[in-house]
Amino acid sequence: MRAAIGAGAAVLTVLGAGVLTGFAPQVRLDDAVSRSLYAGDDRTALVGGLLEVLTTPGVTWFRVLVFLPALVWLVRRRLWRTLLWVVVAITAIGPVTTALKEFAGRARPAFENGGLTYESLSYPSGHSSGIATLVTVGLVLAWPRLTAPARRLAVVSGVALAVLVGLTRMWLGVHFLSDVLGGLALGTAWSLAVALVARGLPGGAAALPERGVRR
Repeated sequence: MRAAIGAGAAVLTVLGAGVLTGFAPQVRLDDAVSRSLYAGDDRTALVGGLLEVLTTPGVTWFRVLVFLPALVWLVRRRLWRTLLWVVVAITAIGPVTTALKEFAGRARPAFENGGLTYESLSYPSGHSSGIATLVTVGLVLAWPRLTAPARRLAVVSGVALAVLVGLTRMWLGVHFLSDVLGGLALGTAWSLAVALVARGLPGGAAALPERGVRR
């Protein structure tokens, strides 16, 4: 887990350095990818609406709504340490991402019906860090309670959802590729770091017990 946290922090830092310095290969790749994936200023309302729906799992209210039943269950079981790290992970990622956006100061892609419709900054992507947090916290929290086949399905489904949300940010023309990758790295590293510090990783004092084990 420490290696995964380090890898995520490294990706976030390297891409952020490229943004701050205007590293030419990164800028060119970002521009090429954003132009090739953008759904277009003339996209239909149906396409735009569909993309907005598909990108929704990355927003804060969706994340809180998804975890609400689990939070209620944790309160009823009086698993306060588990409750604390989950709440911190899923709610604080927003302010952390915003602070990094302000530090990087990157403007969004200049598409009329894409990045130019936003006043906020671009690196890292908040939707991407949000969905990475949702998936990572969900996997860490549920891991001890899942069977081996369920774990594999959960990982594949979580990765697919994170990739989809990341793609929607580029289809909508509101983020560059490095914004999305940086956001995914941030959300993953942040969630694992919070769980590690709070001992919420499987087997830790703030983790859920294995299936069939009562605490």
